[in-house]
Amino acid sequence: MGAPLGGASVTVIQGRNYINGEWRDASETFESVNPSDIRETVGVFPASGKAEADEAIAAASAAFPSWKRLSRINRGEIIDNFAQLLKRDRDELIQLCAREVGKQWNESYADVIEAIHMTQFVAGYARQPNGFVVPSEIPAKDAYIIRKPKGVTVCIAPWNFPVAIPLWEVLPAVLEGNTCVLKPSPYSSACGYKLAQLLDEAGFPKGVVNVIHGGGPDCGEVLTHHPDTRLILFTGSFAVGQSIQQFVATDPIKFAACELGGKNQLLVLDDANMDIAIPAAVMSAYKTSGQRCVSVGRILVDRTREAEFTERFLDASQRLRIGNAMDRDVFTGPLVNEQGREKSERHNARAREEGFEVLLDGGRLTGGEHEHGYFVSPFVYRGEYRDDSWVLNEEAFSPHVAILPVDGLDEAIRIHNEVPYGLAAAVITEDYRKWRECREELEVGLLYVNLPSIGAEVHLPFGGMKRSGNGHPGAATLIDYVTHRTAFTVNHDHEIKMAQGLSAEL
Repeated sequence: MGAPLGGASVTVIQGRNYINGEWRDASETFESVNPSDIRETVGVFPASGKAEADEAIAAASAAFPSWKRLSRINRGEIIDNFAQLLKRDRDELIQLCAREVGKQWNESYADVIEAIHMTQFVAGYARQPNGFVVPSEIPAKDAYIIRKPKGVTVCIAPWNFPVAIPLWEVLPAVLEGNTCVLKPSPYSSACGYKLAQLLDEAGFPKGVVNVIHGGGPDCGEVLTHHPDTRLILFTGSFAVGQSIQQFVATDPIKFAACELGGKNQLLVLDDANMDIAIPAAVMSAYKTSGQRCVSVGRILVDRTREAEFTERFLDASQRLRIGNAMDRDVFTGPLVNEQGREKSERHNARAREEGFEVLLDGGRLTGGEHEHGYFVSPFVYRGEYRDDSWVLNEEAFSPHVAILPVDGLDEAIRIHNEVPYGLAAAVITEDYRKWRECREELEVGLLYVNLPSIGAEVHLPFGGMKRSGNGHPGAATLIDYVTHRTAFTVNHDHEIKMAQGLSAEL
């Protein structure tokens, strides 16, 4: 286990699975390390396999009948208990997030606050209408649309929002009467373990929420393929999301909501305010070291403003302070692991191979405070758009940015929409007609005007189109997807009268 940061004594978390209200071990374990300093082991966790996955699904299945019969308001009260615990342990969660996944302290703070906001939203939603009264063709009939839970729900969460996104998935599901198995990313197991502790303390009945640790092939795939799983909520890569959707397509009783990656873009138009464009570009490209699904990898700049934008953007990019995520004064921290750093290098190399002009030759940072972490500096390149470019179309998940000059708004929209992803975009303009056209024409699930491409709010939909999702946005709108909409019709007359003029005579 090596020396912890700064030579200080840091307790290594001994994580366990949480199944049917009990803490369980597995025969094998894995370590989670601090990406700012890989000499520090954050925790040791069960490497769960089929046995643990089956056990968790069985617990969720057994708990489902009684949980769905519990009053929706009572379910909301337990979620409110959980919200109070999140607030109580807020600072611990922030520190854990920064240590385990390398999110700079302020970003970790925002992650935890977002989790609290999501929990508060869902708890409050418990007292909101849970269906609709709709008119019937027959005056003596009352017609309703009611919601019913789908059943055992598997939630597979990513590491980059280790506190917020698991709760985006779990809480809407359990509010509506589903039971859950949460599998955190192996790179955020300590955060997932802490959430399990708080969920247990909040008073959820046994089996309603289960948390198990492990990798995708050995654990996640067993959970998603299990015959008793009814709903899969997945946030992660396009490749894994595609495999989940392909499997679900073969099973008529399963459903999947997938929020996937993006090759997101910032549009800097000819009338852009550069005092807004530059910080928006920097935040969009470099927060979390480009490891957000909404991070910008392409900046489309009107050719008349390109020189000005490029000069200022490069200056800002070179002034970024990159360092230990626990340091409140750094702008961004490390990549999460060596695989991420190698992927970043592959994308940088492809940009060179494809003949783009490298403006800022970023890469591995070594020595000093960077010596033992997965740190990289920004890589910025420029060139004319080419639709056959691999590097312009694939997600890098690192501070890897292309500057592409465009001739006017129409070309910017065309180039934007040719990318195979459609998650997030931002447009910088002072002209309401231009941003309205972007609103109508850009193929994205999230659009920001005179803002960065990051900054989701929990009461709004979150998801994309094309390779970025399957049309079932998360956050607040996930509540619509974790239930079946059931038609319920009551006849108050003394005889049967049918819609569409259908005769009831025998």
